[in-house]
Amino acid sequence: MHIPAKLTRYSIPWSRRRPLLQMCWELVWFLSCVWTPKPFNPWRLLVLRLFGATVYGCPFVHQRARVDHPWNLTLYHRACLGDRAHAYCLGEVEVGPGACVAQEAYLCSGTHDFSAHHWPLATRPISIGADVFIGARAFVLPGVTIGNGVVVGACSVVTRSIDPFQIVAGNPARPVRSVW
Repeated sequence: MHIPAKLTRYSIPWSRRRPLLQMCWELVWFLSCVWTPKPFNPWRLLVLRLFGATVYGCPFVHQRARVDHPWNLTLYHRACLGDRAHAYCLGEVEVGPGACVAQEAYLCSGTHDFSAHHWPLATRPISIGADVFIGARAFVLPGVTIGNGVVVGACSVVTRSIDPFQIVAGNPARPVRSVW
């Protein structure tokens, strides 16, 4: 990793190659995937794989889903990134088998360390378990693990890890009840 001689708030935390790779990724996704109809999912998965995403089985990625830094994304069989869902993968993001990230939900694995004067980038992984449903416009913060079978209500903000088989909602997301 490239470390600038003098760190400032405006320092780029990685080598010059990585922003170029990200720009290339965005151009390729825009030109080859955004316009494709839903049955072209295998094509979108191929493009993700070519840019380093780890794909197991046959997940579904909506043509208008947004993925930043796909090399940090792992999708399992029957996982789903919905319409305009945003996987901001500055750190690792894992979406488990059968998990659904609904429209316009945001998975954010990056933040800044505000205790340091120059606010360096801080990444923490997001792990979404099997058979999870993340409602529309929900926001999942860095470092969160969502257990199997969890339901996250629409517009919820998930700030902490969630035990399996819970229904959570609100800002911050709090348990409403058990799934069973």
